Formats: sequence, structure tokens, C-alpha cells
Amino acid sequence: MERQLFDAEHDAFRETVRTFLAKEVLPHYEQWEKDGVVSREAWLAAGRQGLLGLAVPEEYGGGGNPDFRYAAVLAEEFTRAGAAGLAVGLHNDIIGPYLTGLATDEQKRRWLPGFCSGETITAIAMTEPGAGSDLQGIRTTAEDKGDHWLLNGSKTFISNGILADLVIVVAKTTPEGGAHGLSLLVVERGMTGFERGRNLDKIGQKAQDTAELFFNDVRVPKENLLGELDGAFVHLMTNLAQERMGIAVAGIAAAEYLLEITTAYVKEREAFGRPLAKLQHIRFEIAEMATECAVTRSFLDRCIADHSAGTLDAVHASMAKWWATELQKRVADRCLQLHGGYGYMTEYRVAKAFTDGRIQTIYGGTTEIMKEIIGRSLLG
Repeated sequence: MERQLFDAEHDAFRETVRTFLAKEVLPHYEQWEKDGVVSREAWLAAGRQGLLGLAVPEEYGGGGNPDFRYAAVLAEEFTRAGAAGLAVGLHNDIIGPYLTGLATDEQKRRWLPGFCSGETITAIAMTEPGAGSDLQGIRTTAEDKGDHWLLNGSKTFISNGILADLVIVVAKTTPEGGAHGLSLLVVERGMTGFERGRNLDKIGQKAQDTAELFFNDVRVPKENLLGELDGAFVHLMTNLAQERMGIAVAGIAAAEYLLEITTAYVKEREAFGRPLAKLQHIRFEIAEMATECAVTRSFLDRCIADHSAGTLDAVHASMAKWWATELQKRVADRCLQLHGGYGYMTEYRVAKAFTDGRIQTIYGGTTEIMKEIIGRSLLG
């Protein structure tokens, strides 16, 4: 089925992204995976190409276009390329809205130009060793000291944690407030007491730096409060729908790509004197995955269109996130199986997609949390 979502401008942008990946990312990606981190030059190259800050107003160096379909193109092409390490989706779609929607004019002038040029790499720090989706469990504290906040605590599983120059930290500013006593504080590289732990060793997405962060009596200026005091819960809930949509878009793109390369593989690979594609079981497997991908794509494209129009709600974003990522996981497993022993070799894209994609049902809110959100909306 021909997609109805994009127009000529989106198609031209897709070609730009593909050219960027071929020139600036793929030739270096194997080395980045060995290093456990991408080159800062790649971020600068993305900035020069106009891939950062797509929705940021032009006066700050951005693209000035909030159309989420451009973000969807980026997510699809980076997923097809297997280039999760250069986390432009995190930068643009997750952190960008906090800076454009909550920052003061002074903060925007201070942070957004570097955000768009690639000179300022960003991260958001919510998860702690003892608190993930449950915001009430956050223990990181920020004590009001008059002209600054005194920040203490630790975070873990922070994407871009090693490279980040600017980190939005969720901290408890009113201890008795529970989830409604949290605020967003912006911590910048070089602040005394801000330390990075080890670059965590993951089973996949090896080029994506994921770190522990430590805050020991960090003096955060009052002018680095982002949004309302004690308003983090509302701010986080407002922006989670877009985060989940970005993950869902990558999920269906990964499933479609895996189906594509596996279909080609079973046509070429022979067993018992004939191509695997001639076996009824193989044809049924391909037929099932193709149907599931087609149905999911229709729903996802509708969600993308609704989000671009500003009408997508959190419930449908949660549906998209859990369904697309669980499909991705299921397709990755079945496609690896159809590759046989070769599917277990890291030189094959299906093996890399299997390990890189496994996190999709976990970060951004687990499948179980997504189902809880949907269930509550239906059952109260």
C-alpha cells in the first residue's frame, strides 16, 4: 500500500538524510561501536546538514518547522541504517520540546544555538538505580540555597551520558510533594560536583554512550530552573507522548526493514535442493509478518499525522509504542530464526537488529506501563 503521509518536501529531506548517513555515519560506525561512543564531529556534521533542531525557531538556528513527519523520516532512515548510536531522535524529539516549550527567552538564547549546531549535546536524567517509571521514587534532591540549588543524587541508564554538555535533571525540590514535588534543573558540563560514571556495557546499541551520572553538592544557578518550580511531573507527562511516538516509529521501521532483508535472504538461501522461499512454512512466516507490519504501519502513519496536527493523545501514543516495539521484537526473533546459523553472526544485520532493538520495549516506558496507561483510560 502506498503511504499517503509524506509530500515532496519530506521525500527530498529523506534523500538528504540518506546522503548524510552514507557520508558521515556509516563509514565510521564500526569504530564508534568499538569506542562505545560516536565522534563529536558527527554531531557537528548533523548540525551543518540541518538535522538538529528541526522544530527550533529559526532565530536560534533551527529549522523552524514543528511538522513531526520530518522527525519520522529521520527515525525511519537512522533505523534502517542501523545507526542508533548517533541519538539525534533523543536530542530533537525528546529534549528539544523541553527547551523550546519551557525555557525562558534568556535560556533559549543561551542553549538553543549550540543545540542546533551540534556543539551542545543534550541528555535528560530521570532514571535512578532505584526508580524508573515510578517518579515518586526519585531520590535526587535539590535544596534551595537562595541564589542557587544544591543538587545531590545519582542517575543511571542515561543516553548521551558521556557526551552530554547539557543535562536536564529531574530532582526533588519539595520533599513532601511526592511526584508533584519534582522540578527540572539544567546541569551543564564543567559544573563542580557533576561527575560521570562508567560508560555502561550494553548488549546492543554499542555506539550509543549510556552512563551513570553523579551529582555531589552541585551548585545549579537559579536561572537554570527549567519550567515551573515543582512542575516537572506535568512537564514530563506533556512530552512523553512524542518520546513514545519516536520509539514507535523506529519500531515499525525496524520490523519492515528486517522483513525486507529476510524476504531477500529466503529467496536466495537453499535447503534440500531448493530455495527456502519454496517451503510452505517459510511462506507462511513471511505472510504473517508482512500482514502484521502492514496493519501496524497504517495505525502508525495515522498516529504520526495526528501528532503532526497536534491531536494525538497519550493513550494512542502508548498503544503505538507498545504495539510497534513488541512487533519489532517478535519480527527480529523470527527473522533471525529464518537466517539459521548466519542469523547469530554479528556481521549479519539481523543479528545486530536483534540486540540493538531489544531495548525498545523497555525505555520510554515499558510495555507493561503502556498497557497500564491504556487500561486506566478505559476502566478508570
